[in-house]
Amino acid sequence: MKHYDYIFTGTGLSAMMTVYKMVLSGKFAEKSILLIDEDAKKTNDRTWCFWEKGQSIWENTISKKWDSALFANENFKRNLELKPYQYNQIRGLDFNNSVFELIGKQENITFLNDKVTDINELETHVFVAISTNTFTCNQLLNSIYNKALVESQQKYPVLQQHFIGWFIKSKQAALNPEQVTFMDFSVVQKGNTRFMYVLPTSTTEALFEYTLFSHSLLEKQEYEAEIKNYIRNLGIHDYEIIEKEQGCIPMTCYPFWKRNTNRVLNIGTAGGWTKASTGYTFKKSDKKSTQLVSFLETQTDFRKFHQKGKFWFYDLLLLDILDRNNELGSSIFSDMFQKGNPALIFKFLDEETNLIEDVKVILKCPKTPFIKALFRVVFLSNKF
Repeated sequence: MKHYDYIFTGTGLSAMMTVYKMVLSGKFAEKSILLIDEDAKKTNDRTWCFWEKGQSIWENTISKKWDSALFANENFKRNLELKPYQYNQIRGLDFNNSVFELIGKQENITFLNDKVTDINELETHVFVAISTNTFTCNQLLNSIYNKALVESQQKYPVLQQHFIGWFIKSKQAALNPEQVTFMDFSVVQKGNTRFMYVLPTSTTEALFEYTLFSHSLLEKQEYEAEIKNYIRNLGIHDYEIIEKEQGCIPMTCYPFWKRNTNRVLNIGTAGGWTKASTGYTFKKSDKKSTQLVSFLETQTDFRKFHQKGKFWFYDLLLLDILDRNNELGSSIFSDMFQKGNPALIFKFLDEETNLIEDVKVILKCPKTPFIKALFRVVFLSNKF
């Protein structure tokens, strides 16, 4: 039974970011690392976006940048100048190829394409079984999400950010490649929080995603009918679908960190690294992976890694509202973006604002739903 210093069960975004930064640090070259995942990561199954000031370490994987964004609902449209931020797009396959190019050169790192069947923490090590073998390690970093665990509890709301996206190429040059459509709530809400998200890369090419923040998924044809209708309303009638993607991201403030142990750390979606109020994953995972690599350099007890902050509470309030009144999402985000400072909003969503800046953003939101949510969360429960 082979022993490793670190085993990563699951090689999604969080794991790949962490291992990549471990290599770049130069401080783990003597540590043996095993990566295990059923998926060989050879297809473009997702698109990540994030806003950033200046350049990031992922610059060589960014396929498109925008300096402007559109926010809209049925009553208004607003062009958002994003400076000092830029909105960046990364295709999943480009990211994976870049990361694996570096990781594949490291003699201390092994990748196995197999299914994890058991994880068992013992006093001196962690036991890991796959369908064809068994291993042990000093520390395990798990990114395999336990959906049943989260959705079986009643204490913390659980919504889904679910979507289907089409990459299209049209005969009509009807798109503005210099502006991303960040959220367009002009689509019929049908009692939910529903919007269209558009990433144009030229006047004839774009990714259109029909997205919901809600409890239940739709039938595939409903997403696609809405995409067709939206494209038609833009004056695009002749196009081909180049690729399709779909996803479902849990939105919850469930305290994943409470399941961390001395030797086992949950990371990524399994560790609560997804931004609960928006479903954004890339930027938060980037920050958390940097923190984790620094942590691994000096500490070994994973129970000390997580720190709960004010933004967890802000997210909890919004999820409490959308859990009870899912149709309010459009009005909440619209109030925030209609008159708010775009750069300050993005800074807030990146969890980098101070208390005074927090108040400036929060005061743009409708007051009554948040006051009611505050009362429920603080006075009627023991969630906080």
